[in-house]
Amino acid sequence: MSPLAPSSPPPDPSREGANSPLGEAYGASSMQADATRLMTAAKNGDREAFDRLVESLRGQAFRLAVSLVGSREDAMELSQEAFLKTYRARASFRDGEPFLPWFHRILRNCCYSFLRKRGRLRKTSLSARAGQDEDEGDWEIADEGPAPHDAALADERAQLFWQAFRTLSARDREVLTLRHFQELSYQEIADTLSIPIGTVMSRLFHARRRLREALGGLLEEDPAATGSDSTP
Repeated sequence: MSPLAPSSPPPDPSREGANSPLGEAYGASSMQADATRLMTAAKNGDREAFDRLVESLRGQAFRLAVSLVGSREDAMELSQEAFLKTYRARASFRDGEPFLPWFHRILRNCCYSFLRKRGRLRKTSLSARAGQDEDEGDWEIADEGPAPHDAALADERAQLFWQAFRTLSARDREVLTLRHFQELSYQEIADTLSIPIGTVMSRLFHARRRLREALGGLLEEDPAATGSDSTP
């Protein structure tokens, strides 16, 4: 099986105590250190180090891209584009800077640019939707066609999950993916997104609530969905 392909139906981020089966943390401390070391070596001319960097991160990059753009084919191309842009911009990577937040911004910008060119990205106000005093705007994504994993998911519950997930905004998809698909800690998400940890907690709370609302009666069948996330 390709390292880019999910090996099982997605976990349910609306179940706040859920743990993702999708592999190592995108921003786990050891991965952060290794990625930064490899990028520093690549900046200094070690092409093999960059190849190892791509190999270690391409699955995680693909999963974030597919959560934003929907299509597996587009997500694969966009994650590859992000790595290409990263390599071309390697001289601008600052020594001592953590690599993963830097790469995350490149990947997210690739996805947003793709969606914007196709008229699928629309600025909206998160505060208007959630009733919160958020300073920054959010982006609505107009999804097209079947859910990203329809062909791979025979499980009806998993398909219903993706249908609900696709109704969420870009910000909600991003923070849920980082927390539940990539298993980042609150602090790692804060570092990746360059926001305070309190903002991470707030975004997760409201993203989970909106996902539960989108899922509707599906969660009522599962008492475990009311659990709490106790691992910061």
